[in-house]
Amino acid sequence: MVERVIAACDGAAKGNPGPAGWAFVVADGNGAPQRWESGALGRNTNNVGELTALQRLLEATDPGAPLEVRLDSTYTRDAVTKWLHGWKRNGWKTAAGKPVANQELIQRIDALLTGRDVEFVYVPAHQVDGDPLNAIADKAASDAARTQQSAAGTAADLPVPDPAAAPAPRARRASSSSSSAASAASGANGGAAKRSSTGGGGRTLAAKFPGRCPCGRAYGKGETITKVGSSWGHPDCATAHA
Repeated sequence: MVERVIAACDGAAKGNPGPAGWAFVVADGNGAPQRWESGALGRNTNNVGELTALQRLLEATDPGAPLEVRLDSTYTRDAVTKWLHGWKRNGWKTAAGKPVANQELIQRIDALLTGRDVEFVYVPAHQVDGDPLNAIADKAASDAARTQQSAAGTAADLPVPDPAAAPAPRARRASSSSSSAASAASGANGGAAKRSSTGGGGRTLAAKFPGRCPCGRAYGKGETITKVGSSWGHPDCATAHA
């Protein structure tokens, strides 16, 4: 019987879009890291980094071995497990009739998944007691985005993840008047702020505070965000969600 392989993949972009990178780490059946690889993507988006990481992982692992993929991107997971069949049926159009974002990458991943036993496991990112493989892949992808250098190694030289910050204690509830003012300034989810464009649907904002997109990836203060379903997140995620 072929031993199950456990792996994690992640993408990063310093800005969205911005300098981007991808990474994966492959472990044995017990979850012990064995090897890792990362690469640069020039100026790109988080989602391209996430999808490229999955593509490279699938290319670098035995298609005959069962594979567990841990990832912190719900966009990537849902793209290849939930939305893919509908996109193909609709001629690679979203439910809104728009072209599917990152179509070529998703088609390559679809081909690589054909006939394989692959299970996708979502793991939250940047947790104090989070998944160790995800933390390694996150660090390697972030380093690749920052340096725009490819890298690879074994268990002897794994990237060392940055310590995850513990959740900050919740602030005391403000008075009703100040709370209303804060809500108006930051948006219903606390992530939106200055309006960078006007008009109807599809408008974008500059995030006043860091937040988290429905795809699972964080966005930083000042990054461009837009409505993704009922929340706020990356503009390219809004296209995929449509």
